[in-house]
Amino acid sequence: MRRIGVLVLVLLAGGSVLASSAAAQPTRNPPGDDALAAPAPPPLLVPPAQPSPPPARGPEDAFGRGTPRGAVRGFLEAARESDWEKASEYLDLRRIAASRRAEAGPELARKLKEVLDRTLWVNVDDLSNDPDGFVDDGLPARIDRLGTLEAQGGAVDLKLGRVPRDDGQSIWKVSAETLRQIPALHEEFGYPAWTDQLPSVLVETQIFEAALWQWLVFAVLFVVAGVGALLLEWGFRKLAAAVAGASRREVARVLDVVSSPLRLLIWLQIFEAGQPWVGASVRFSRILGALLGVLWVIALTWLAMRVVEAFSQRIVRRLTERGQLSATALVPIGRRMARFVLLLIGFLFLLRSAGVNVTALVAGLGVGGLAVALAAQKTLENLFGGITIIADAPVRVGDFCRFGDKIGTVEDIGLRSTKIRTLDRTVVAVPNADFASLQIENFGPRDRFLFRVVLGLRYETTSDQLRCLLIELKRLLVSHPDVHPDPARVRFVGLGSSALEVEVFAYLRVPDFDRSLAVREELLLQIMEVVADAGTGFAFPSQTAYMANDVAISPERARAAEARVAAWRASGQSPIEGVAADRIVSLGTEPKPQR
Repeated sequence: MRRIGVLVLVLLAGGSVLASSAAAQPTRNPPGDDALAAPAPPPLLVPPAQPSPPPARGPEDAFGRGTPRGAVRGFLEAARESDWEKASEYLDLRRIAASRRAEAGPELARKLKEVLDRTLWVNVDDLSNDPDGFVDDGLPARIDRLGTLEAQGGAVDLKLGRVPRDDGQSIWKVSAETLRQIPALHEEFGYPAWTDQLPSVLVETQIFEAALWQWLVFAVLFVVAGVGALLLEWGFRKLAAAVAGASRREVARVLDVVSSPLRLLIWLQIFEAGQPWVGASVRFSRILGALLGVLWVIALTWLAMRVVEAFSQRIVRRLTERGQLSATALVPIGRRMARFVLLLIGFLFLLRSAGVNVTALVAGLGVGGLAVALAAQKTLENLFGGITIIADAPVRVGDFCRFGDKIGTVEDIGLRSTKIRTLDRTVVAVPNADFASLQIENFGPRDRFLFRVVLGLRYETTSDQLRCLLIELKRLLVSHPDVHPDPARVRFVGLGSSALEVEVFAYLRVPDFDRSLAVREELLLQIMEVVADAGTGFAFPSQTAYMANDVAISPERARAAEARVAAWRASGQSPIEGVAADRIVSLGTEPKPQR
């Protein structure tokens, strides 16, 4: 639902921008109808305020026909209200018999309005507001051009003429020459003949520059295009499955990913193909075309992004099948970068459709790229840090690791940061540049788990008890199925301050950390049983005070030692240096004492 909401918002915003641009293009003969009754929305860049045009001069006229602009404005206002009798007051009917003017005038006014709707976008502000009209347009002094349309027989000028009123004052009307061409132009550009048989409410009711019957046709076309898109997409799936053969499953996966934008593209194609049946006015067609243009850009961008998604999924599957799991971490970053580029291209196309000079914009971005790069230095560091983490692969998503003074499981390696879930179940986001510089200890690739304990035995333990204990502990390790035999050692390693120290060292062959804790627990309990069976126990820090009478140093032994040293000094030879070589050799071969 979130994607649909974003799509609707982008559609409305883009359509408004494009419609504003289309409505704001000033030309002498633009397509459409009344610009006064429905003024065009402001362009993207609002120009500075201009002084209001001078008031129209000319003769006083109840219908405002003193200038070309006033005449066309009055005609369009009357036509929008379907007041054809009033609209006929803006036509030069002098060449029509007086007896037929009451009937022919409104009919000609209606046909002229239909021709203008289907061919021209009339902007009354482009017409002269001077009673004399334009004097430098290459036309006779009393003639002004309303617009030019392309008919089958070539270009046709629709003209205004300055004609005398009943009281002799000159006013502006649609020229008699133009009225003579209206029947033929209506035959070519008018609405289909069957619309004349429709109820007047369907023809005369206008909603946003379109008749009510046109809105009904739009609704039918909308539904038909939707049903057609579903049917064509279903047929395309069947055809692709038949052609794919052995790759049918892979093709089905791709079509599942791209089905939504594909249906939208098919719907747009059918909807646009049915536009001629609606016969909308040029003004309405311009606005509708702008909205459809936005939809085309959105649909194509959406399709391209879904294609990127489909191919990234396929790449991940291939890498997983080959066992290259470290390379799969690069795929999300590549997918995000590709989606960003596609969104940027789509946005530039929208700007181009809105009339923005994209070339100048891109050139400006190139000039400002250096400043942006300097401002985004930290962001770029994090980006390249993320690439380094993925390429070097010290950790992957799902690995349990220690980084700095924290420990946790890697959940995501993004463009800016790496997210790790700690043992407290919180998520820590570490910038990639900082994370790459940390010392990382990865517990994920461990093939064995270390088991090492130092037992402290009581000093009352005899040497034979200790020998028995060492043998039983060694037998315990080598007989356990989860203990790796190399190395699996038990050694008497030291005389501690309060205990005899025995080291038990081995590696556990278990698949995960939880299993290692279970095996460790089992071994520790069995070690306690072995120690108890040996008749000894674990020591704890303690001190023993022995109370006895003091024994004085023997003066006779002290004098004997001093005499021996004096004899060595008198002989001038060290007692070690005086030992014969054969005696030294024999000392090294004497058997050590046994208990």
